[in-house]
Amino acid sequence: MSAVAADDEETWNEFRKLVNMKAGDLEKWLATDESRSAGQHKDGGESTGHASGRRIVELLHTKRADLTEDDHAHMRKVVGYINRHLAQRPSGDVTDTRWRHSLMNWGHDPLAGD
Repeated sequence: MSAVAADDEETWNEFRKLVNMKAGDLEKWLATDESRSAGQHKDGGESTGHASGRRIVELLHTKRADLTEDDHAHMRKVVGYINRHLAQRPSGDVTDTRWRHSLMNWGHDPLAGD
């Protein structure tokens, strides 16, 4: 296995581990006001996380063999964001927090399995 293939394999495994929302659940979440209001908005438009969520839905619907290098690059971005954001977990109940909502835009619900 080449270095690129090994990196893509690791990316795939991390992405599938950290993105714990199903495509349909993520699509429903992205349609909510809470989803649209979370994250940083550039020029009053869509937040980076919301746009990423739409791309994640596409990735979840894509066959693994059909993933492009751009897809793998976005998957690495998602893995990095989720890992960084998880490290910043606030204390207390996070059920209705911007922190959780932002993570959910990136396909990770920190309360899944709780």
